[in-house]
Amino acid sequence: MINFSPDPAHLFDRISKSVHAIWSKTAFRPDIAIILGTGLGNLTKNVQTEAAIPYGRIPYFPHSTVQSHAGRLVFGVLSGRRVVVMDGRFHYYEGYSLEHVTFPVRVLRKLGAKVLLVSNAAGGLNQQYKRGDLVLISDHINFMGVNPLIGPHDDRLGVRFPDMSEPYSKRLISLAEKAAAENKIQIRKGVYMGVSGPNLETAAEYRLMHSLGADLVGMSTVPEVIVGVQAGFEILGISVVTDLCDPHHLKPVNIEEIIQVANQAGPTLDRLVEAVVAKIPDVHERKAV
Repeated sequence: MINFSPDPAHLFDRISKSVHAIWSKTAFRPDIAIILGTGLGNLTKNVQTEAAIPYGRIPYFPHSTVQSHAGRLVFGVLSGRRVVVMDGRFHYYEGYSLEHVTFPVRVLRKLGAKVLLVSNAAGGLNQQYKRGDLVLISDHINFMGVNPLIGPHDDRLGVRFPDMSEPYSKRLISLAEKAAAENKIQIRKGVYMGVSGPNLETAAEYRLMHSLGADLVGMSTVPEVIVGVQAGFEILGISVVTDLCDPHHLKPVNIEEIIQVANQAGPTLDRLVEAVVAKIPDVHERKAV
């Protein structure tokens, strides 16, 4: 396991140093942050890029070890809004602590972003789902056995006991539903269950997860959203269903198939994200009202 010092003051200092290092490379200030999941990195091609900074050039940033994760922050304009895109994320199963996994979320908030859009590839527990479906996350279940907020607390990072009654913004879900309808994009809503991975689940585990109320299962997102809530983000989550988790007709699946399905659904997800971003009021316009 890769561990940082448990001293929260040191965490705050690391965040500040990462932010200042980024600001030394670009004066761009984002309002919206976007995290791209497995196989979903093509959105960056639609960004009018002001700067692209590899993770390796940002102090204290982890390095992505997962196939299809580019590993860079892309700053620019998307649908008329100022965004920063995290092109590649980190996972608990890579051997990182959850402090590592969620460190970029804290940096994105410190950079000035107020809205966080999180995407992922997920298994479909809901038997009405099909491969390639886009699902707005209405809520989540943390089944990872760990929590990114465990440990000494620093008030500068957010409240000690963040309220999780609405981790996924109803306002943003409503905007996404309107954007999907206007662009004739079929979407669903569902509950996402986060697990540690990296193995896929057994049939018995899929039965248990569905009985607990989960529609989706994946190995990311939940820690990022917990920290995002603590940090003060308004959050929207979108999953791409990449494999079907039917315990009664379970078939072998591999990461190449998952990435292929994500790549096929990627352009539709990109259109949805662009349409949603366009509907989010510009922060400067809101201040002027």
